[in-house]
Amino acid sequence: MGGAVSTVQAATYDIDPTHANIRFAIDHFGTSTNTGGFYNLTGEVEYEPKQKYGKISIIIPLDKINTGNSEFDETLKGKDFFEVEKFPIAKFESTQWHFSDQPSLFGRLFGANNQQSSLPVTQIDGNLTLHGQTHPVTLQATKFNCYLSPILKKSVCGGDFTTTIDRTQWGISKYVLLGITKDVVLNIQIEAAKK
Repeated sequence: MGGAVSTVQAATYDIDPTHANIRFAIDHFGTSTNTGGFYNLTGEVEYEPKQKYGKISIIIPLDKINTGNSEFDETLKGKDFFEVEKFPIAKFESTQWHFSDQPSLFGRLFGANNQQSSLPVTQIDGNLTLHGQTHPVTLQATKFNCYLSPILKKSVCGGDFTTTIDRTQWGISKYVLLGITKDVVLNIQIEAAKK
């Protein structure tokens, strides 16, 4: 569980902007799928697997959007979509983490005393603040792991997550009636190094 538990002594990790991004995909008039991403994410992770506790806060700089088309990027930054001048960032804050009842593959291979024996993260519930509105979002973990980085000489945790949001919940509804769907698939990669 990922609620506020006063007895938890969780390790704190800083999100590495070079290893953190959110990529999106949205159906485009029933033909090709428009894709792009937000990069240079920052934030903090608290993690204590033995007590099934986690907390994450992610800051998403909306001006870092990249679709591979600079003209399209500027359109998305404008008043019809993200309104970056008025809402320069989005933020995700977790409310609860969910863990599997089974040890991870690393735990089975290396034994109960190894850090990798933690119960793997399966889902993170939280709130996404975007375009001046906050709504609940559930991230499904496709993988999550911690390891001792040979480069940083410290523990690093991270994983891949996915979710689908209805953009109209956040007041971004341009072209829905013309064929750009309201559902947006988000694929999120986060890696964070222990403080």
